[in-house]
Amino acid sequence: MKKVLFALMSMAVVMFTSCSKDDDNNGDNTESNVLATQDVNNGETLELDGGYVLNGTLSVKDGGTLNIAAGTEIVANEGFGKYIIVEQGGKINVKGTAALPVKMIGKEEKAGYWGGLIINGYGLVSGTNDPAVTANVGLTEVNSNLPYGGTIENDNSGSITYLILGQTGAKSSANVEHNGLTLNAVGSGTKIENIYVYQGADDAVEFFGGSVSVTNFLSVDSDDDMFDFTQGYTGTLTNAYGIWTSAHTSSEKDPRGVEADGNLDGEFPNHLHQSNFTIANMTIFHENSGTGTTAPWDAMQDAIKIRRGATAIITNAFVKSLGTIQDGVDLSDGNGTAADGTNISVKFEVATLDRAINLASTSATVTENAANSGCSTSIFDWTGFGF
Repeated sequence: MKKVLFALMSMAVVMFTSCSKDDDNNGDNTESNVLATQDVNNGETLELDGGYVLNGTLSVKDGGTLNIAAGTEIVANEGFGKYIIVEQGGKINVKGTAALPVKMIGKEEKAGYWGGLIINGYGLVSGTNDPAVTANVGLTEVNSNLPYGGTIENDNSGSITYLILGQTGAKSSANVEHNGLTLNAVGSGTKIENIYVYQGADDAVEFFGGSVSVTNFLSVDSDDDMFDFTQGYTGTLTNAYGIWTSAHTSSEKDPRGVEADGNLDGEFPNHLHQSNFTIANMTIFHENSGTGTTAPWDAMQDAIKIRRGATAIITNAFVKSLGTIQDGVDLSDGNGTAADGTNISVKFEVATLDRAINLASTSATVTENAANSGCSTSIFDWTGFGF
């Protein structure tokens, strides 16, 4: 029977009860534990048997550690308040393997069914242009009572490997919604690799500042952006594959492969510590052959959008589409262009590409390279996704 380890000393509001497997959507388990709203506060380990149903907000507090064993399945009930968050000073250790990944999924196969996973760190975020202010702070989108950001660039929020996130992106309003994986000021001391996010109602992953590096990330059928960077992110994303399958359409007005801002929402162009990040080996695959004249959209707006003071170094990028992509690479919008240091190497294989490259007024460099191969699909054999 699968096991999950929760490192904690006390829980604020917690309930562990058994459910039949008919109720919890975990076919291999004879019973499941219901995780209601609870706090992970300390380092004592509690071991539980069975699958798990998330029926509230699971919060890892400062000093707490949440360890999740290989093969564990956490199935979330429906709702905006059903999510897992690691607060500043807390840690999460997801110990999946290729054979036994950890799963955090919705009870029903419906995009936006539950929240997702959020990690808040003490890393750097863009902020005031006053040099005397050393620690800039952001507020978590889905709970403004929870801060992130600070001065610890190598902050350590734990380790995540072989994790599947499905049906994420619940929203409380049009402007407040979960991503699959939200990384708020997560420091470079955190390890994140082998991640699969599918059927999410917003972004598959969004980096709000911080310097954590992520390796081997598969995004399938995100409703908005595959890979989103903002608020001073300075890490590296290596081996990234984003795909919209032929059956997928987006309800968002501006769905993209990559979206990057130097600062939060482009409203603070004079702030210190703008985004300056790297992507190595990336494929953006728009499999839908539609043209996207009405919502929901069949077309992709931008494969790669770098803007608002962000600097991006992107190597070995491959953009392919069976339908329409409006802009292959777009380095401008109404709130500012990409920084001049941006350098992108990309190959296009697109049925209809309205505009391959839009440099606007920036002096950034975009080079088309027919030798680019993008990200290898074999990296993601463990997910079971059929390319």
